[in-house]
Amino acid sequence: MTATLSPPSTPLAAVAGAMRERGFAVLAPADVAGLAGASLAAFEAMRESWDRLPPDTYLMDGGRYRRRRHSCFVVQAGTVVQAPHRAHWQPRDYNALHGGMRRWFEPVEPGIAGRPAWQGLLRGLAGLADALRGERAWHVEAHQFRIDTSDGIGRPTPEGAHRDGVDLVAVALVARSGIKGGETRVFEAEGPHGQRFTLSAPWSLLLLDDARVIHESTPIQPLAGHGHRDTLVITLRADAFQGDE
Repeated sequence: MTATLSPPSTPLAAVAGAMRERGFAVLAPADVAGLAGASLAAFEAMRESWDRLPPDTYLMDGGRYRRRRHSCFVVQAGTVVQAPHRAHWQPRDYNALHGGMRRWFEPVEPGIAGRPAWQGLLRGLAGLADALRGERAWHVEAHQFRIDTSDGIGRPTPEGAHRDGVDLVAVALVARSGIKGGETRVFEAEGPHGQRFTLSAPWSLLLLDDARVIHESTPIQPLAGHGHRDTLVITLRADAFQGDE
């Protein structure tokens, strides 16, 4: 049995205040469902799509432990519009391992991206971003990830502790199966303080102010046989997608 630290959950009504105070907040699954205006059952119904993620062929450490899909959206005033499929790009300042590359991933399946729970989550996160930054068009990138133990160890953040070069980052745990590790660590970008915990409840969500905190997740190892960790990572950036300025 592996001991883990439980995340410090913040009630939905207090999330904006927590973000202003410390730069991050963790939402319990029921509050994620409330934010999206959907049921947890509707979120659970999307989980099977993680079984169909294609391999990430861009891993510069030579690993085979990551699968993913990626799609982009623009969310403004409660309206979600899917953007034409595009490459994922980050500058080297934010991703020393994979920055500077235009990485083309298969898009999120239309039957998932069009579901009310998916769209509701994007609207809800954009609404929180409006509350924190003012109303605007939010350029949203959504990544479905599966990190597995094909190599004996899987690295959720092979680039190490990092920022993403956006305004807000949301990391939702979808599932953990047969693993240990995968601890979340959040640090002040300009200070000494940090916090660590393990997201374990399906559809719990970590929300980060990317300008104020640095984050990472520790490697995973199998408990016995094969294991994996599934997440949905959503970033929100004002004005433009990265690489479009």
